[in-house]
Amino acid sequence: MRSLTFNLFFYAGTFVYAIVCVVLSLLPGRKPMMAALQRYTKVMRWGLRVIAGIDVTVSGHENIPKDGPVIIAAKHQSYGDGIVTFSEFFDLSFVASNELEKFMFLKRILAKANAVMIESCGGEDARALMAKKAEQVRKQGRRILIYPEGHLSQIGTYHRYRKGVYHLYKDFNCPVIPVATNLGQRWNQTDWKKYSGKAVQEFLPAIPVGLGKDEFMERLQTAIETRSLELLDLDNLGALNPDDIGKLSENKSAQEKRLKRARAQNNMSENFQTENSITETSHGG
Repeated sequence: MRSLTFNLFFYAGTFVYAIVCVVLSLLPGRKPMMAALQRYTKVMRWGLRVIAGIDVTVSGHENIPKDGPVIIAAKHQSYGDGIVTFSEFFDLSFVASNELEKFMFLKRILAKANAVMIESCGGEDARALMAKKAEQVRKQGRRILIYPEGHLSQIGTYHRYRKGVYHLYKDFNCPVIPVATNLGQRWNQTDWKKYSGKAVQEFLPAIPVGLGKDEFMERLQTAIETRSLELLDLDNLGALNPDDIGKLSENKSAQEKRLKRARAQNNMSENFQTENSITETSHGG
């Protein structure tokens, strides 16, 4: 009954605040709409605690620099992750798939929020677009949220970490704050059923600037995955299947996107080789 009541509250509240945010997006500046978004996340936090019985504790704020841009790189197990993270900041920017822009209301809100929209299949074009948009966010001194796995993960599992977070780290030239969580035990991915109990979201010590790609990716994934597993509540499993703990997961959607990226990269490589061949033939002639 709690799951049903919360889900009705969640979808009704989301619809109402979406309308409010669209209206506020017509006003000059970002602040009115961003204030409404933060208010929405706090209302949903209240609903999680009071209606669904999910008490989320957020810790580690001392690890976040008080001034200047910073990247928040978080574990992504639940629709609730973004709600909890966004409620902790004002005017937070974020990286999202351009697939979300197909929804009319969301497209307007995302544009006003100055979200960094990227192609879901990745590639050089997506990299260039992300760099351009991220530069605007960096100049504003804002914090930016990214989910390095690129997908919602089944609680206890992880996806392959994508390199976009490294490029963002390099472009911003600022610290990255890894974020661990076990919220998926209470609200797993997009599941209808919710499980009451305690959950934790934890901001971990910053990864400093200047690391190479391989070292950065290893440190980020190790920090997030190790701490997220440590946070698992084995006395109140909720949605967790103990057999899933530590497994590499790739659902159908993730697999299709990975294959799509691989095909796009292969096509770019083939086109480059063809152009070189034509150039060489032309010079030889």
